[in-house]
Amino acid sequence: MTVHFIGAGPGAPDLITLRARDRIAACPVCLYAGSIIPEEVLAHAPEDAWLINTASMALDDIIGEIQKAHNEGLDVARLHSGDLAIYSAVAEQLRRLRELAIPYELTPGVPAFSAAAAVLGQELTMPGVAQSLVLTRTQGRASSMPEGETLEAYAATGTTLAIHLSLHTLDSVVQRLTPFYGAACPAAVVFRASRPDEQVLRAPLGRLAEDLERIPEKRSAIILVGPALGETDFCNSALYDPAHHRLFRDA
Repeated sequence: MTVHFIGAGPGAPDLITLRARDRIAACPVCLYAGSIIPEEVLAHAPEDAWLINTASMALDDIIGEIQKAHNEGLDVARLHSGDLAIYSAVAEQLRRLRELAIPYELTPGVPAFSAAAAVLGQELTMPGVAQSLVLTRTQGRASSMPEGETLEAYAATGTTLAIHLSLHTLDSVVQRLTPFYGAACPAAVVFRASRPDEQVLRAPLGRLAEDLERIPEKRSAIILVGPALGETDFCNSALYDPAHHRLFRDA
């Protein structure tokens, strides 16, 4: 018996991997966050699968359901939105499974920042402009921020920031970032990326909070800030330069 933790992607039911689809189809038990996992993803589960919505469940309840499946020798598909690597609350579940000697496997998914970039129709790194992407968040009720992991520290790099789970503090985010990026820096908020009701707000950093008022639905948003969001006068990379020698192409 194995627990398959699966990144179910940013929302669009067809933005899951083939491996994720196959794992779901092979598991007679499926635990999913019903508030964010599309029902269409559950359609991949076996017809007689035991489907458990974990939206209202505490950690002990979730582990209890997994333990029950383990005792019966049933594989479990544990679905999380986006990718498992960040802000998934998978780590605490894995720790409990290790304590219980229950085997598990992780299947990555399409992360929210990647879906947001696709919605914006652009790359988040550009030659000579930004060659790093910082994935971060602000402090919330569920998680505190370690000392040193501040917006100011990351903003000092001048690179692209992808700020998760922070729309409720947008005024503070703008105030803290403006001294580093300037009020005219390109910024965007992407709501529910890849879903049918996705929305995009593009505005200079200094006007972002003000323009947010025209967006009625404000759930599942990611904030993106950095010069790469609006830069057009950047140099080409060497990747496709005919004078650049690489393994598969002579200069």
